[in-house]
Amino acid sequence: MKKLGKFCATYRVEDAKQFRLRDFDPADTGKLRSREQAAAALQKGVAQLSELQDKLYAQDRWALLLILQAMDAAGKDSVIKHVMSGVNPQGCQVYSFKAPSTEELNHDYLWRTMRAVPERGRIGIFNRSYYEEVLVVRVHSELLKNERISPSLITKKIWDHRFEDICAFERYLTRNGIIDQPEKNWKFSIADIHEREYWDDYMRAYEDMIRNTATPEAPWYVVPADHKWFTRLVVAAAVVDTLEGLDLAYPRVDADKRKELEAARKLLVGNKQG
Repeated sequence: MKKLGKFCATYRVEDAKQFRLRDFDPADTGKLRSREQAAAALQKGVAQLSELQDKLYAQDRWALLLILQAMDAAGKDSVIKHVMSGVNPQGCQVYSFKAPSTEELNHDYLWRTMRAVPERGRIGIFNRSYYEEVLVVRVHSELLKNERISPSLITKKIWDHRFEDICAFERYLTRNGIIDQPEKNWKFSIADIHEREYWDDYMRAYEDMIRNTATPEAPWYVVPADHKWFTRLVVAAAVVDTLEGLDLAYPRVDADKRKELEAARKLLVGNKQG
C-alpha cells in the first residue's frame, strides 16, 4: 500500500511554536468513514511493517524507538497489540514505565529509559517514557520532591531545562542511528481522563511539552483517539513511513561469502547423507 503515509501526515508536528491542542479533533478519522475501511488498510500496513522490520533486523544499522505517551485508558496497549501483530518478536522490545522505584529515584530521570533503548536492528516500544517528567510530575509537583534533587536545582527554569535535555538526548539517539520520530504519540479523548480536575493543567503541560520538543528529527504525531480503529491506522502509517525513509535493504553477500556458504551447505548435506 504505497500511500499509507497519507494517514499520518496530517498529524505530524515538527515546528510547534504556535501549536494548540484545540486545533486537533480527537474524533477525526481523515477521509475514512468505517471501521471496515480502516481494518483493510491496517492489514496492508501490518504486512508492510513485517517486511520492513525483517530488513531492519537483517541490515543491523538502525534502530527504531516508538514512544507512546498518553493519558490512562487512551489505548496504548491496544495500539501495540494491533499494530505490531505481524512483527517478529525477536526483533521487538516493549517496555512499560510505571511509577519509578527507589533505585530509579536515586538516578537521573533519563537513566531508566536509557537502559531500555533498543539495539541496532530492533524496534523498541516505550509505553510511557521520560516525558512523564514534564507531564505528571509537572502537574503533581509533589512528585518532584521524591526525586532527591537538591532544592537549589529546582528553579522556575526546571521545565525549560528538562525540555532542553530531552531534545539533546533525542538528537544524540538520532546521531547514533536510533530513530525515535515515528511514535511519540499523544492520544487524546476527554473520556479517557481519570484526573478530570487536573484537565486544564494537563492540557497546558502537553501543549508546552510539544511546543518545546517537536523537531524534524523527532516530531510528534498528535493522534486522534476517539475511534481506536483510526488511531491504530495512523500509528501504523507513521511507523511504515519512517522505516521506508531509511532505505532498508537486505545485506549483500559477496563472492567469498557465497563460497563459504556453499561449502557449509555441501558439508551439511554430506553429513546428513552419511
